[in-house]
Amino acid sequence: MAGKRPPADRRAPGKRPAAGESVRGSRAPGKSASGKSAPGKGKGAPGKRASGKSAPSKRAPGHRGRSLARRLALQALYQLQLNPCPWADTQRQFAADREADRADLDYFRQLIKAIAPNREALDSRLARLCEIPPPQLDPIEHAVLWLGLHELESCPELPYRVALAEAVQLAKQFGATDGHKFVNAVLDRAAQELRPHEYGHSVK
Repeated sequence: MAGKRPPADRRAPGKRPAAGESVRGSRAPGKSASGKSAPGKGKGAPGKRASGKSAPSKRAPGHRGRSLARRLALQALYQLQLNPCPWADTQRQFAADREADRADLDYFRQLIKAIAPNREALDSRLARLCEIPPPQLDPIEHAVLWLGLHELESCPELPYRVALAEAVQLAKQFGATDGHKFVNAVLDRAAQELRPHEYGHSVK
């Protein structure tokens, strides 16, 4: 059934991160449940060279820059769940982080401004799309679903398949082992409701 999580280990929410701490949950520092780097950590962290020094500031408005903006938004939305505070403060904190150097910061700000104040409305829709009540969702998957649902609902210029692919990729990188399957099922159902003409044309 769409929106039903496949069998998978669920992570405990973990400790509250300190201000500026990257997404970790209950995992070892810098590792996801699948052993991959947590958001903002590891060799591929944006804006960070192998020497540990910040790369020259570059604003990437293209596909790569937006993908990094989504990852930065995932970090911020995760932190807001574990360490509630004014969302504008969290937005400024992550926008000023050196790992934001290569992200499309305008898009990052748009995402947080649109999602953070409207999480209850997004959860109301999520509650109709999946069997797990939103408050019981894994924090990473919850943040990914907010991102994907927002883009499906409010970014009609973005093909729904791109919105799903970006969300699934984030869930694969940073979520539980089979969390990406759950995310894909929920957002696929959302696409049928929010993009019926585009979805129907795509599946023919």
